[in-house]
Amino acid sequence: MRGLRHVGTALLPLALLAGAAQAQDDRYPQLVPPTTGSIGSAGDKWSGEPGASGHPLMMPDAILAAVADFKNCLERIWPEAARRGISRASFETFTAGLEPDVKIMDFVDAQPEFTKAFWDYVDLLVTDERIARGRELLAAHAATFDAVEKAYGVDRHIVAAIWGVETKYGTAAGERPVIRSTATLACVGRRQAYFRDEFLAALEILHRGDIRPEQLKGSWAGAFGSTQFMPTAFKRYAVDFDRDGRRDVVGSVPDVAASTANHLVKAGWLAGQTWGYEVVLPQGFNYLLADPARKLTLQEWTRHGVTRPGGAPFPRAGDKATLFIPAGARGPAFLLLDNFRAIMKYNPAEAYALAIGHLADRLRGGGPIVQAWPREERVLTRAERLELQQHLARHGFDVGEPSGRLGLKTRAAVRDFQARSGLVPDGFATVAILERLRAR
Repeated sequence: MRGLRHVGTALLPLALLAGAAQAQDDRYPQLVPPTTGSIGSAGDKWSGEPGASGHPLMMPDAILAAVADFKNCLERIWPEAARRGISRASFETFTAGLEPDVKIMDFVDAQPEFTKAFWDYVDLLVTDERIARGRELLAAHAATFDAVEKAYGVDRHIVAAIWGVETKYGTAAGERPVIRSTATLACVGRRQAYFRDEFLAALEILHRGDIRPEQLKGSWAGAFGSTQFMPTAFKRYAVDFDRDGRRDVVGSVPDVAASTANHLVKAGWLAGQTWGYEVVLPQGFNYLLADPARKLTLQEWTRHGVTRPGGAPFPRAGDKATLFIPAGARGPAFLLLDNFRAIMKYNPAEAYALAIGHLADRLRGGGPIVQAWPREERVLTRAERLELQQHLARHGFDVGEPSGRLGLKTRAAVRDFQARSGLVPDGFATVAILERLRAR
C-alpha cells in the first residue's frame, strides 16, 4: 500500500506500477543530476527542476519558499496534532531538528516513460527466488498463518504473496524516515493536504509507540513495513495479533500477516474463494464476452467452452467470474473472481493483482502459466498510447479523456473498433491496431 496508491486509485500504467510494487526509491528511472543551485545533503540533492505536472507548487521558487517556511509549517500543524491526542512533548521530540527531504520533489511528478508488458511484469515479480523463500516462510511460520487464516478467512498464500511482492519478504522496505518524508510532503509540493493527514498519522504511530522511530522507515512517499502500509492505512487496518500491546507491521510476523489479511477482509475478501483461474478458450470463441461488466458463473463459462488447462473441473461452479485476456487472443486467459477485486483494493492495477494471484498459486505448489505470452509483441510507448486514444476518439469511440493510460474504456473502445473492422475483438492495443487507425 505504497504512497502512490495513491500511486494508485485508477488503473495504473504498468510503467509506474512496475516500480511501485517494489516499494523502493529506485523504482523510478535515473533522474537528472543535481544542478549547481541544488539543495540537500551530498548524494541526495534535489535537482532544482520544476515538476513535470506544471503545478504552481512544483515550481522551483515555490519549492524553495516552502522549504524556507518548513518549521513554520510544522508549527501550523501542531494544533491538529494536539486534537488527535499527541502531546506537545511527543510533537517536539519527533519534529526536533527535522529538515525537509527536498530530493523527494524529484519523485512527486516522476512519470517513467519505460513500459512493461504484462508478461514482463509477472516475470519480474513471480521469480524462483520469491517462490522458494515464500514457501520457507510459510513453513517456518505455519502456526501463525494457521491462526491468521482461522481468524480472517484469507488464504495464507495470498498474504505471503503480498509480503513477497511488496518488499521481498521484508528485505526491501525502503530506508527513508517516514516522519521526515511525510512532513516534507505535508509542507512542500502539490499534495500537501493529502500528506498532512499522513504526517499526522505517522506522529500518532510514534506517540502511541506501535513502531519505534528507528524502525519507521520506508518509501519516499511514506509507506512502511513488510507489506507497505501508508500511515493512514496503518491506522485503519493494522492489528496487534501477537498481543504485545503494539501493532508492529515492521518486526512482528503475526502483526504483518494479520494486518494484511484484515485489509483484504475490509476490501471484501470472500473466505473459501480463490482469486481466479487460468483458462483455455475454444476455437471460434466470442471475445466480446471478455467484458469486465459481464459476470457469469463458472458453470455458465463452461457452457461457453471455457475450461481449465488439463481439464480439471472448477471447484465451485456457482462462483461468478469475468473473463480477462490481458495480452489478447494469443496470450493467456483468466477467469477472475470477486477476490481478485479485493486484491486490487490493495493496489488498483490488474497486473499487480494477477502477479499476486499467480505467486500465491506457485507458493501452494501450482505450476507456471500454461499459455504462452505473445512476447514478440512490442509494447506501445506512452506517446503511441495517447495517439491511439486520440484516433479512437476521432472515430467516435469513447475512451474518456485521452491520457496515454489504457484503462477499461480504452480496452472496450479497441474491442469495438476490432469488431467493426472484422478483427478478433480481444481489446488488446497493439502496434498493428495503431497503424490501422492511422490509415483510416
